Amino acid sequence: MSKARIFLVDDHRLFRNGLKFIINERNDMEVVGEASNGKEFLELIDFIKPDVVLMDIGMPVMNGIETTKSVLKKYPDLKIIVLSMYGETEYYNTMIELGIKGFLLKDMDTQELFQAILKVLAGGTYFSQELLLSIIKNKTPDVKPLLTRREKDILNLICKGLSNQQIAEQLCISHRTVERHRASLLAKTGSKNSISLVVYAIKNKIIPL
Repeated sequence: MSKARIFLVDDHRLFRNGLKFIINERNDMEVVGEASNGKEFLELIDFIKPDVVLMDIGMPVMNGIETTKSVLKKYPDLKIIVLSMYGETEYYNTMIELGIKGFLLKDMDTQELFQAILKVLAGGTYFSQELLLSIIKNKTPDVKPLLTRREKDILNLICKGLSNQQIAEQLCISHRTVERHRASLLAKTGSKNSISLVVYAIKNKIIPL
């Protein structure tokens, strides 16, 4: 079985070395590339095809927001998990709108790191609950749209980070049906992607934490 290919983008060498060590200890993952800023990453991405990118926000030369925006224009299906500090909440909504697949706090434990990577590899999303709370804190709830029971079922599973295929299997419906309901949810809530849906659902108390 081929290993999942992970690319690390962070300006702190010690932090990268720690991540690389624990990831390479697994039999199903390996670090295939490293960069200390966005410019280095963009110079390497054409030659190294990662399955998941762990992306820092605050970096010199080119930060995580500019880097994510640039790379997703060229590779829109690239799976990016943002590595974040508590004080960077001002950037979260921007990164969500760009289409990243998850958020992790830099002080996450090993179990959470691997849980996030595996969920994103499977086509789902992952985000630290602490970060999610900071995103929705003090936000004014939107007007709740009328959702069908099936849409609520699917929204609940999206909030759990499941992919379309996993949702289809759990609800015993077709993949295409899931896609249709997801499109309806995005349209009704004005969300751009799955993480936006989760933020909307929790902010409006449609799905409890």
